[in-house]
Amino acid sequence: MTPRLGSITHWLKEYRVIARYRAQWLLALFLLVMAAAATLTVPLAFRDLVDTGLTSETVNRKFLNLLIVAMVLALATSGRYYIMSWLGERVVADIRQTVYRNILRQNPAYFETLQTGEVLSRLTSDTTLVQTLVGSSVSIALRSAVMLVGGMAMMLITSPTLAGIMIALLIGVVLPLWALGRRVRKISRASQDKVADTSAMAGEVLNAMTTVQAFVRESHEQKRYENAVELAFNEARKRIRMRSALTALAIMMTFSVIVFVLWMGARQVADGSMTIGQLTQFVLYAVFVAGSIGALSETWGDLQRAAGATERLVELMQADPDQKQAVHETACQPLQTSDSMDVHVQDAPTGCSPPSEPGSRPEPAIQFVDTTFYYPSRPDAPSLDHLNLTIASGARYALVGPSGAGKTTLFSLLLMFYEPSAGHIDVLGRNITQWPLNELRHKIGIVPQEPVIFASTAMENIRYGRLDATDDEVIAAAISAHAHGFISALPQGYQSFLGERGVRLSGGQKQRISIARAILKNPPILLLDEATSALDAESEREVQHALNTVLPGRTSITIAHRLATVQNSDWILVMDNGRIVEQGLHRDLITQGGLYARLARLQFASAKLSFA
Repeated sequence: MTPRLGSITHWLKEYRVIARYRAQWLLALFLLVMAAAATLTVPLAFRDLVDTGLTSETVNRKFLNLLIVAMVLALATSGRYYIMSWLGERVVADIRQTVYRNILRQNPAYFETLQTGEVLSRLTSDTTLVQTLVGSSVSIALRSAVMLVGGMAMMLITSPTLAGIMIALLIGVVLPLWALGRRVRKISRASQDKVADTSAMAGEVLNAMTTVQAFVRESHEQKRYENAVELAFNEARKRIRMRSALTALAIMMTFSVIVFVLWMGARQVADGSMTIGQLTQFVLYAVFVAGSIGALSETWGDLQRAAGATERLVELMQADPDQKQAVHETACQPLQTSDSMDVHVQDAPTGCSPPSEPGSRPEPAIQFVDTTFYYPSRPDAPSLDHLNLTIASGARYALVGPSGAGKTTLFSLLLMFYEPSAGHIDVLGRNITQWPLNELRHKIGIVPQEPVIFASTAMENIRYGRLDATDDEVIAAAISAHAHGFISALPQGYQSFLGERGVRLSGGQKQRISIARAILKNPPILLLDEATSALDAESEREVQHALNTVLPGRTSITIAHRLATVQNSDWILVMDNGRIVEQGLHRDLITQGGLYARLARLQFASAKLSFA
């Protein structure tokens, strides 16, 4: 879609770009008018000098007046430049903050189709275009517009006949420039999209360098990137060609008009109907008008490019996260529960459950009631299919099953990364959609299968679990997660920089940092997604001991492919094709001879072979 200039006006109004900094805009406008007035005074001074002669007694005063005008012009221009440059930087900073804040609120479905490299491109190249527009192009355009109007007005005062001819001819010049400007706008949007594609590709490859190098695909990726850069260059070349043609046409046609009008003025001087001073004054105003038209043609191209950039940025600023950040309390209705730990269908609760009766079992921590879910990118294949389960408060549950069974999807729904397609979920006695989103996530800690390590110190990476934690609390969490030993051995200990994505750590060390972060958060519900999958046997045993001291009294769900890690769970749920197909204790599931027994047989047989 071709970006409209209306996208800029909408952005200016919607985000109060002018109202928020009204004082600065007004001061810049005042200085602009002062500078324009000083500039428009110069031709009058020259006319006076030419007509009265350089040998008159008042010549010193006339040159002093010119010097004063120049000083006013210099001060007003420098002040306007500073304020407009400040506005450009300030507005871009606001845009970047708004875009980033809104991106952080998006749910995972948003990023299924939007690459992070494209977001980074919009935050950098697109905002740079907006900065150029606000900090430079707007200033030049306003100054040129004032000079154009003022110059034409003074030309009309000097010689109405010549000015009328020039204005009529210039109107004919503007029409083809307008048509070319629309073409530049369309090409500019395409050029920006190609640049975003190159950024997205580079970001993807740089985040997977070990895989690229392991498969010896450096040359392949280099060629892919070169092709993308060439496509971006070709689009940019089209834009440059059009802008060059626009500039050349503007200059040629404008100066042709001016030369023609000046030729007519020279004839009037020859027949005595105009003085040389008046012609000099008219010539200077004509130069101002021509320069203003040339500058406006340049800024028109910048405006076209900024229209595309602004439209792309507004798309990010207005993207709807489609999640409830706050909710209103609703009436509570009782939950029908069972005295057993079996997975079963509940009567659909609509609110929070009542307090437990004395002597009765505590209310369930988590309930899935006839829950079905489809990923937006896979609308025909349910990841959860009418799932019903109850997870008792304080119990340690395990989820096992083949890949794609729906285990990780269950975690995503609990964290409200997605909402169920059908059915509902209760957490701590309240419908999950009734929880304020941040409060819900504070109640849940997660250790993901692929641990995330930030480009910071070990101390700050663990403290990410609870930002107000003391150093001693961070160290205690690291000790519980069996991470204290290797962290202490780093060059600066807990203050050691771990590198981007934790490149200075092994896979098992990253996982232990992630476990320490979750322990530090200390939530009532803990989700562990293959939390020990990257650990060696000794580290896994020690982390299991640590978890055995941390998990009692806390509701936990552990996803595991290695069945040896879930044998001591209070209850094991076996998932397949989005459903619970088996449940029970390890020994009972083994004797049933179903999916769990088959998985166990395969794993333990493989383990025996590996030690044979």
